Amino acid sequence: MADARTLMSTDVQSILAEETIDRAAQVMRDHNVGALPVKSADGALIGIVTDRDLVVHVLAAGKTPDRTTVEDLIEDAPVAVAPDAHSAEVLQAMGNAQVRRVVVVDDGDLLGIISEADLAQHLADEDLAAFVRRVYQG
Repeated sequence: MADARTLMSTDVQSILAEETIDRAAQVMRDHNVGALPVKSADGALIGIVTDRDLVVHVLAAGKTPDRTTVEDLIEDAPVAVAPDAHSAEVLQAMGNAQVRRVVVVDDGDLLGIISEADLAQHLADEDLAAFVRRVYQG
């Protein structure tokens, strides 16, 4: 069974909380990612912002992307796992929180991110099917 260190993508782009939504969208586009871990000015990991957040909570809500900050979208701490967490623990964390990505942290340091695509490459079909049912059917 794979652990989080094996599953995670390590080329993680992050963004500072005080950056604008415009900037977040540019970073996502430039790096072809759908989520960005959010850090405070002192480097602490405080959240995660997704492309869906930008659409639903900014564009569809009528907010102005160049005057709305990433921090305005952060509601909760990101779902995080340790680098030695087994794939079953990663699946459980994602399923319990009904999220599509988790961050991998060690002593508060961001090491990587695990997405559904990362899991799909490593999990048996039945494990992946169970995960998808749990996340998408609530």
